[in-house]
Amino acid sequence: MALHRVAHITIGVPNVPDTSAYYADFGLTDLGDGRFATADGGEQLKIVHAARRRLEELTLSADDPDDLSRIGSALDRLEVPFVRDSHRLRAVDPGTEVTVTVEVQPRIVQSAAARMPYNAPGRIERTGERAPGVLREGPVRVRRLGHVVLGSTDQEASQRFFTEGLGFKVSDQAPGAAFLRCSTDHHNVLVQQAPISFLHHTSWQVDDVDEVGRGATRMLEGHPERHVWGLGRHQLGSNFFWYLKDPAGNFSEYYSDMDCIVDDQLWTPGVWEDARVALYNWGPPVPPSFLRPEDLAALMTGAHDAS
Repeated sequence: MALHRVAHITIGVPNVPDTSAYYADFGLTDLGDGRFATADGGEQLKIVHAARRRLEELTLSADDPDDLSRIGSALDRLEVPFVRDSHRLRAVDPGTEVTVTVEVQPRIVQSAAARMPYNAPGRIERTGERAPGVLREGPVRVRRLGHVVLGSTDQEASQRFFTEGLGFKVSDQAPGAAFLRCSTDHHNVLVQQAPISFLHHTSWQVDDVDEVGRGATRMLEGHPERHVWGLGRHQLGSNFFWYLKDPAGNFSEYYSDMDCIVDDQLWTPGVWEDARVALYNWGPPVPPSFLRPEDLAALMTGAHDAS
């Protein structure tokens, strides 16, 4: 696969200082000037001013310039315009209105998280001591950016852009939505049909389910308005999740234990007809605001006024 990860995102918001403070609390390292880094991925987020919340740019990593040439040829076949130099290619997906940049970048190698000893029926891995997960006291550190979920006014065109144009693979599909991967993660981009192009959520990897719970618990201390949905486990992707909301209205997800697809031949994409069944295996019921964000009507009005 020519692509190997989601490298960086730029999010536009009306309230940069408040949103920046949120992501510092969330577990990213504040580099200043709206820039943030993860523990393993380096600088992966930039927050800039925009009239309405949106994903301004999505940067993907490719192995070498030949990959850019193949992507350029594929975009030509789709009749999608792009600009290109020796180490970078940039195009706009018309359905999501997101600028997607593909850059030649080295692959990252993540250091292995410490294996946690879990006790289970017939398997005792820990005796005479408390579980390490309940002894942790330090702040939760985000390991890397995992995926983004985007609303598209033309989901089929967006899916073609990412798959036929950029080289993503389809992992699973649900009504009006496709889970797409450019790495070994189950999905790195999800595009879903929507009445307006918008950023639904970003997803950030932490070490394990204890870090998912610890991170969300800390974020909610004194800020109950940040809660969206969790704790639960997704059906597609299998990952543990907890969703929170930043001051601009974007959802952000802590996740761990995502399905890993190393060999495409060993994975069979599924088509899930019931979107709610596809969405989660267990957890609290899906809140209506997750399926249709509360500010969606305002975003539609704002986009109409701007046009």
